[in-house]
Amino acid sequence: MANTAQSKKRARQNEKRAAVNKSRRSRIRTFLRKVEEAISKGDKNAASAALKTVQPELMRGVSKGIFHKNTAARKMSRLSTRIKKIV
Repeated sequence: MANTAQSKKRARQNEKRAAVNKSRRSRIRTFLRKVEEAISKGDKNAASAALKTVQPELMRGVSKGIFHKNTAARKMSRLSTRIKKIV
């Protein structure tokens, strides 16, 4: 348990940050899930459109410190490769 005023304040700030980050992460995962669903249905146009909407969200997550840059790049690369394989 936090004892000093400073440590109590840091604990409060950490809770707020965690809530914000959780919300952002959930939002990004929702966008990713839409791409996955379009890929599983085999709808190339819908998957491409969904990928274009998820890219800025992922990059925003990187700039906010939710994801590492390489993690976002890897996700984008793997999704785009799977979309290209759809006939």
